[in-house]
Amino acid sequence: MQGTIRAVCTSPEKGTEKTNVHTAVFRKDWGIEGDAHAGAWHRQVSLLSYQKVVEFNLLGACVSDGAFGENLLVDGIDCASLPVGTHLRCGEVLLEVTQIGKECHQSCAIRKRVGTCIMPHQGIFARVLSGGVISEGDTIETVEENA
Repeated sequence: MQGTIRAVCTSPEKGTEKTNVHTAVFRKDWGIEGDAHAGAWHRQVSLLSYQKVVEFNLLGACVSDGAFGENLLVDGIDCASLPVGTHLRCGEVLLEVTQIGKECHQSCAIRKRVGTCIMPHQGIFARVLSGGVISEGDTIETVEENA
């Protein structure tokens, strides 16, 4: 399965909308440099399917890249359909899916502004197995575990 990175987003604080920074450095066992969610845990990077944001906007919302707190907005892959353990490669970066969805807390800035959040059902989380740089327009694909 193959897709394209539509946005690379970060934020300095948890629970806030992220801003598209267009390119970022991913560090092994840490996450994205400059992002509040980076750290030695299982949710270092969040991914969301671009198509789900398009569908949400067709309902009258007007959300931009990073509005749901996603780090990577991916076109061409249904992120929520990827099982835990799936490996994704984007250039030198290798990610491993560690969680599908998450509980969205009621005080979340995204939920307050937009009224709802699609991350609990459509977002996925990953840890960084191999670092490097990811930029808008890069190809991302599922790979075999030993790749």
